[in-house]
Amino acid sequence: MNAMLETPELPAVFDGVKLAAVAAVLYVIVRCLNLKSPTAPPELYFQDSGLSCFLLKSCPLLTKEYIPPLIWGKSGHIQTALYGKMGRVRSPHPYGHRKFITMSDGATSTFDLFEPLAEHCVGDDVTMVICPGIANHSEKQYIRTFVDYAQKNGYRCAVLNHLGALPNIELTSPRMFTYGCTWEFGAMVNYIKKTYPLTQLVVVGFSLGGNIVCKYLGETQANQEKVLCCVSVCQGYSALRAQETFMQWDQCRRFYNFLMADNMKKIILSHRQALFGDHVKKPQSLEDTDLSRLYTATSLMQIDDNVMRKFHGYNSLKEYYEEESCMRYLHRIYVPLMLVNAADDPLVHESLLTIPKSLSEKRENVMFVLPLHGGHLGFFEGSVLFPEPLTWMDKLVVEYANAICQWERNKSQCSDTEQVEADLE
Repeated sequence: MNAMLETPELPAVFDGVKLAAVAAVLYVIVRCLNLKSPTAPPELYFQDSGLSCFLLKSCPLLTKEYIPPLIWGKSGHIQTALYGKMGRVRSPHPYGHRKFITMSDGATSTFDLFEPLAEHCVGDDVTMVICPGIANHSEKQYIRTFVDYAQKNGYRCAVLNHLGALPNIELTSPRMFTYGCTWEFGAMVNYIKKTYPLTQLVVVGFSLGGNIVCKYLGETQANQEKVLCCVSVCQGYSALRAQETFMQWDQCRRFYNFLMADNMKKIILSHRQALFGDHVKKPQSLEDTDLSRLYTATSLMQIDDNVMRKFHGYNSLKEYYEEESCMRYLHRIYVPLMLVNAADDPLVHESLLTIPKSLSEKRENVMFVLPLHGGHLGFFEGSVLFPEPLTWMDKLVVEYANAICQWERNKSQCSDTEQVEADLE
């Protein structure tokens, strides 16, 4: 009798379990998608100066909220995954010409040149020299999207193809791109300066490319000639500091490390004959056993230690990372410099962001921009679910470049006026 009386209560118990399960799933979704995170303008770190005041007035994106897609845009992992898998949505196909440069060691460097599609806002000849992220090139969708937008704003664009990154371009020397080698980027810049003697340069680097362009500018003062400004997006500043965080499972960095290492292995092995063939004059420190270690590598650090550092004769991984990182060159950059990172970038540990913060507190030419969201080179915008083709990052870089061009034009006009007044006196 008691059993019969208790039976009707069982469905209520099951309903409670279902509700608890639904609540748990919703909680996990909210946490994973970071839905409770607010939208806000990016945090800005800069010195109070005439340049920074002008930038704040001329670049609305610096003071407006960055609003990512509502459902998934506040997740740095999803932003990063979409960038890594898709690059961009409905990406255009800008038309350019591929240029080839033979380096002193026999390597063949390539870059793609895209002419402007409109008049520039100040009427000047300005070229963006662009260095993509790790193992990337001009055919990547995020690069195509940015180049198309820059062309339509009056910029000529030169995009470096990292040595060994293009699948249809064979290596002509036993060397490929590394974390901080600036040789190919410097050759591209010198070509632009020689071919277009009246042009001014805007230097842009994405991720690993940000490290390369900042290191290039800081290597010698001559590299900053004709440079209006530099923009670095989503770089880590110090490979030596980053290597420890990249082996941690926090924010799944170890998993990202594995995926990038796997991609690097595929690229290196696709050039196996050029790098490790019997006929190749390899660097003395590069041995056949390094190829076998490459097969078993599960991290970028292992690949760098066994292969990449040996292209340039570094004796240790520590020496390689110290010499190839831009951190020791940043204080030598005197042109306006904008450093951009996302607070939720799963690849760049928050401890690394003390480098641009500290720099911006000491140098008037530096502005550090830190939005809450964006992931690694994501920065998608959109209403609810589907992202727009153009990202917040694309708009910000062009807006900043436009503002710097206007700033330089105003300075030039003021100088001309002062000179005329002096002559009249």
